[in-house]
Amino acid sequence: MATLYLVRHGQASFAAENYDRLSALGRQQSVWLGEYFAERGIVFARAVCGTLDRQRETARAILETMGSNLAAEEHPGWNEYSGEALYKAYLGDEWARARAKGDVRAVYRTIKAALEAWSDVRLPGSLPETWHGFGARIAAAMHSACAGLPDDAVVLAASSGGAIGRGVADMLQAPARAAIELNLQFRNSGFCEIYFSQRSMRLVSMNCVPHLDRGDRRDAITYS
Repeated sequence: MATLYLVRHGQASFAAENYDRLSALGRQQSVWLGEYFAERGIVFARAVCGTLDRQRETARAILETMGSNLAAEEHPGWNEYSGEALYKAYLGDEWARARAKGDVRAVYRTIKAALEAWSDVRLPGSLPETWHGFGARIAAAMHSACAGLPDDAVVLAASSGGAIGRGVADMLQAPARAAIELNLQFRNSGFCEIYFSQRSMRLVSMNCVPHLDRGDRRDAITYS
């Protein structure tokens, strides 16, 4: 079977002026993942990523560490939902004040509630996309990444937690709440293994961080 490695980006720059870039730890997580793939003799036939900087940087660090000549093909279908738009829609006029506090737990609780409201079509105002539209573009990106490849091909896709959670949940025909839980529990540089063919996709493993699961790297397991 052909294999898709669906990777969440390394740690981004939470609470910084520009969240959409890898932190120093995020770059290191991506390098360690590249080393893990290289040590196992994995050779990617195709690499893809979203158009967000944290996704591009993750894919680039993995491939460069592996000594691969591939450049990741950018596809906006892999992009994350607009967390800021959901945050604003859920909190209304209070969103700027809440964001300024920089409380990680409060942000977590709020974005979870906003995602649930989004999936239930309860958020007011216009949003960049619907919950249904989000799922449709992730499914299209997954199939595009795997299209036209031989039965033994291996594909790398660097994306984000929400996109991965939605893609996996929909593949398993799980409800929206499952997609949201997967989103919020996905670890930086964690990956899913998916077997694919022209007819089907099957989840083999999920949210794996073997490159971080060792005594001297346990502090490198992050979620932002």
